[in-house]
Amino acid sequence: MTDTGPAPGGGVSGYGEGKLGAAVSVEQVTRESASLIERGVPPATLDDLAGGDDFISVRGLVAGYGRMEILHGVDLQVGRGQSLCLIGPNGAGKSTVLHSIYGLTTITGGAIRKEGRDITRMRATDKLRAAGIAYILQDNSVFPDMTVEENLQMGAYLMSDKAAAQAAVGGVLDKYPRLAERRSQPARVLSGGERRLLEISRALVMDPDVLLVDEPSIGLEPRFIDLVFDLLGELCGDGGKTIVMVEQNARKGLAFADIGYVLVSGELAMAARGDDLLRDDRVGRLFLGG
Repeated sequence: MTDTGPAPGGGVSGYGEGKLGAAVSVEQVTRESASLIERGVPPATLDDLAGGDDFISVRGLVAGYGRMEILHGVDLQVGRGQSLCLIGPNGAGKSTVLHSIYGLTTITGGAIRKEGRDITRMRATDKLRAAGIAYILQDNSVFPDMTVEENLQMGAYLMSDKAAAQAAVGGVLDKYPRLAERRSQPARVLSGGERRLLEISRALVMDPDVLLVDEPSIGLEPRFIDLVFDLLGELCGDGGKTIVMVEQNARKGLAFADIGYVLVSGELAMAARGDDLLRDDRVGRLFLGG
């Protein structure tokens, strides 16, 4: 969980933005979150939220790291061009879902499919090259001493045709003048928002149709958070990209996403439209600060 100490003006802070009117201890949040699992989420609900489109589907996923099992039978479904945001307490397994889709975990059960094709055991490099799935890290992953253009070229490392790689980089720079203006400057001079823009843009060089985005707002000032979510909205809307996101700013993530999932202790506890979860009293109490 995030900090649950005193918040300005009384109450305590919750999982997302805002504050709670009455103190909710970590133990209470853990207990109440766990009670959500008992209801379960039927596959028919997930199919309905995805509009009957199983562009990306996960069924019964059991996964973790080595012998440590983190996910215990997670289901997920998202249609082409939709956005899905995963929220939940720390340790719920949200990032592990992304890691599993991208091929970075030990999967011991279940299946991951894209457009009906089983990609469960596909290596991470093949997920990008052959399945069109890109993963955007939550941590600062730019190379500070490389130029902006060199960072973008790293996004084309799987392309054997150098001319095609350079053309792809040029296409990204044409699309984002803010980066083009700094193409010859080292990435270390970029602002936090510009670095996140560079990270997202680097993932676009190979033109994936699925973006796995881990904590896009982490460490950013509010003005840059809006910039990043505007960019993601363009990619999902006009760009037709499918986005599966983990976001610690639960209110911002759910406001952005078509679909919201609540994960608790490695299991899917709730699923609904993003704006419906925003209005849910239980979600508000536990994850949105009241």
